[in-house]
Formats: sequence, C-alpha cells, structure tokens
Amino acid sequence: MDPDSEVAFDFQPYLCQYKSGRVFRPGGDPTVPAGTDPVTGVVSRDIHAGAARARVYLPPGAAVSTEKLPVVVYFHGGGFVTGSPARPSTHAYLNDLVARAGAIGVSVYYRLAPENPLPAAYEDAWAAVRWAATRGDGADPWLLDHADLSRLFLAGCSAGANIAHNMAVRCGGGGAVPDGVTLRGLVVVHPYFTGKEAVGAEAAFGPDVREFFDRTWRFVFPETSGLDDPRVNPFVDDATRAAAAAIPCERVQVCVAEQDVLLKERGLWYHRELKASGYGGEVELFESKGVGHAFHFVGMAGSDQAVELLERNVEFIKK
Repeated sequence: MDPDSEVAFDFQPYLCQYKSGRVFRPGGDPTVPAGTDPVTGVVSRDIHAGAARARVYLPPGAAVSTEKLPVVVYFHGGGFVTGSPARPSTHAYLNDLVARAGAIGVSVYYRLAPENPLPAAYEDAWAAVRWAATRGDGADPWLLDHADLSRLFLAGCSAGANIAHNMAVRCGGGGAVPDGVTLRGLVVVHPYFTGKEAVGAEAAFGPDVREFFDRTWRFVFPETSGLDDPRVNPFVDDATRAAAAAIPCERVQVCVAEQDVLLKERGLWYHRELKASGYGGEVELFESKGVGHAFHFVGMAGSDQAVELLERNVEFIKK
C-alpha cells in the first residue's frame, strides 16, 4: 500500500497522519489577515514575540487615549495540532473580547504538533508571555504607550486553557515575572486535562476513552511520561498541587460546558482541586447550559450562550 495514503494516526476531527509522514487537516486551516475590524473597530497586527509570534490587538479609541489598559495573553484551542490566531473564529473572538473588555490582546501563534511536538507549544507560549511582560522587549509601541502590566491576564480554551494554566504555574517560579508586572487573573475555558485515574463522572467511561486520551496525548507529546505528566494532570502529586497553589494571581475563572462529555468533569475537578490546593485567591466556576465543548467557536459564535460566556470573561477582566 502507498505510505502516502495508509493511515498511521487518525486524530479526528483535527487531522490524519499517514505513514509517509504527510499530515492532512480536514478543511485546511483557513486564515484572515490582521487589520482593522469593521464591526468592532479593533486594530490588530502580526508581530514577532521573542522567539514566537503573536497577533496583537488594540481596542478602538486607545490610540488617542492616555488610559492604560489591561493585557490579555490568549492561547487558542485545537488539540495542540490545529488552529492559530488567524483562524477566522479565533480572530473574531479576540476582536470581540478586546473591544468589550477595553484590553490589549496578545494572541499566540504557537507551533503545532505533530510537526512540532510538545513541549514546543509551551516554549512558544512562554516566549510570548515574557515578550508581553517586558512590553515587547521594550520595543512594542502599543505595549509601551498603552499597557498596564499590573493587570496582566492569561486565558485560553481547551488545549489553550491547558497552556494558560501551565504558563501561570511558570509565572509562579522565582523571578519569572519582571518587577512591576502583576498576573491579575487566569481564565481557563473548557480545559484540556486528563489523568490515568478517572475522576467524578469519568468513572462511567469505558476503557476506550482512557486509551484515546493516552494515545492522543502521546501523539502530541512523544517524550511525555504519560497521562500523569504534570502538564496534563496538574494535581498528580504534592509537588504539582504546591505549584498550582503558588499561581501568582488574585483570581481564577474556570468555565465548563454542560454537554462537554469528555472534558466537563476535568474542568469541575480542576476547580475543586485548585480550591483544595491551598491557592489563596478566588476560584470562580461558570457553566454554559445546553452546549458542548468549545461551542462558541464551533457554529454557535453568536448564540445567547456564547454572548453570556464572553460577557462573563469580560466582567472577570474588568473587575
């Protein structure tokens, strides 16, 4: 059989990898350019963020105002294997978030697996966080003129929520965040976490579900120790609980979806475990009713539930 047509790994709905090494992403990965959004008036541009890349967003009116604005570093979802800040749904979401929150957005182009397996995405994410925290290495005009880095937020959905958590943990390391920078909050939406042992309602899952998580996690991270790798199971032992407890922000917002069959329980678990870890800040939980995983990017961007979720996160940033 032709190795270019024989399937080596099927990771639907995201991609299929063939034995030749060729990777096929159904529907491709459509993109839209940065620029001025005609609906919100938000202006965006693509930049190099240290060793990574990002799309930076400035809300309308900011260019002629002296008001300093919070900064939201955002990580898109897509199972670590697809998506980008230029994906139409992600770009539209950032335009809405930035306009409503009155914040500067930094949406990160992290490298994707399997071409660039983890930890590449974590490395790019950290480079972008450090870039934002240093006002673009002291050279980005939007951050220099408009950023209030005492109000820095990390946010993401699904795999991006996993990245956001891991970046927040890294910010808790000694000297990781420059003087004058305060990580004010962390937003994890429909977070992608798992583990060897079932939690809560996961006990009803068949063994095929745990095998699926193990197989796909090893696909994106071949050098992992498995499902109890602390990057995907952030409360696997006392050390990881202590690291989570040391996240240096005042508030964490955890968002789950009622019909997110595979990942809702892990979001609830993350909320419970973070509260029990000794973390000293506020831990909020918000559940979207009647919808599934990442619904606000998958066909329901304008729905009442999507607007409610967006407003909840805007309120969290503006609080």
